[in-house]
Amino acid sequence: MANSPAATTAAAAAAAAPKRVVICGGGVIGACTAYYLSTHPITPTVPILIEKSSSPACAASGKAGGFLALDWCDSTPPLSSLARASFALHRRLADALDGASAYGFRPVHTLSVLVPSNPNPTASAAASPPILPEWVDPSASAAPPRELGTPETTAQVHPGLFTKSVLAASGAEVVLRGEVERVVVGEDGRVAGVGVKGRDGVVDADAVVLALGPWSGKFEMMREVFDVSGLKAHSIVLRPPEPEKITPHALFLSYQPEPGAKMLDPEVYPRPTGEVYICGMTKDEEVPDDPETITGEPESIAMLHKIAGRVSSQLRKEEGAEVVAEQACYLPCTDDGLPVIGEMPGVKGCYVATGHNCWGILNAPATGAALAELILDGEAKIVDLAPFSPARFLKKRKKRGV
Repeated sequence: MANSPAATTAAAAAAAAPKRVVICGGGVIGACTAYYLSTHPITPTVPILIEKSSSPACAASGKAGGFLALDWCDSTPPLSSLARASFALHRRLADALDGASAYGFRPVHTLSVLVPSNPNPTASAAASPPILPEWVDPSASAAPPRELGTPETTAQVHPGLFTKSVLAASGAEVVLRGEVERVVVGEDGRVAGVGVKGRDGVVDADAVVLALGPWSGKFEMMREVFDVSGLKAHSIVLRPPEPEKITPHALFLSYQPEPGAKMLDPEVYPRPTGEVYICGMTKDEEVPDDPETITGEPESIAMLHKIAGRVSSQLRKEEGAEVVAEQACYLPCTDDGLPVIGEMPGVKGCYVATGHNCWGILNAPATGAALAELILDGEAKIVDLAPFSPARFLKKRKKRGV
């Protein structure tokens, strides 16, 4: 019996699929790409992953909030498709990898809260809006909170544990303290491997994935095509004296430190581990070469502690809250606000995934799954990658005469 057209196409794709894939970058994008490459239904391919620092998830992938939202990107259609596909994949991953236990996956309620500049210390719990969780002080809300998401539409993970769990499940060969300096391209215009700083020879590859986050802007091959800048984001992690009282409510705050001052938009994410993560102080800044040298600025950290104390007595250091971390990381941002996902123009077999801004944890699964399909099948099916192609910047540069 002759093979069906579908079977013939699948066989051809399997024959053409790269046998050796190298992923550069051990953040959440690289980890998810590794997972979906290794679990591909037809041509599972276990990659090599090379990470510059001493551990995966050393930067934003370990220091982010880990907030997931189904429909918060709906105002931007390309991002909407990516986010909705990724939100569904997060639930499937949690089922497959025991996400609740392994990395704190859980649905959450999400509220918008206006924090007063000058709280009323005599505000009583009896006057607190019913929607406000009990661990939030009544004086923390200057107006009735608004519901932004339900457990059906918002969820969370611990980003560092998620990244490491997915990477471990991929079975990838992980090389730490390896800084990829260049992509080696053969005379035929196809990828041949990567060169690693301080090491002789080339790490051979049939396909290379550049998932370098905010360090993409320092990599010459990418810098020649598009720009990725770093947005420095600060955060603190606290352990309240009574963690059992902290319910799964994510809070998006609006806070004006004093009349006439710039309005701040901090975010508060309780975690099932008993810790509470607070972030929200950002600034544009050059990304340092070494991710392990990144530290938070004292004034930004101090402001986050002030805001935490305004929200809840459970989050005040002077009332017993333990400081687990005071930190900063860089979010990778592009000029047009969309991530860059796809094959690099003019270099067959070289793929890029970066520029996810604050939605890297949310959109990592769909990004990884789409890249795995593109690499192993020749096209992405889970989401249309055309709007995210790095080739879009070539047209813009031509218009500018660059």
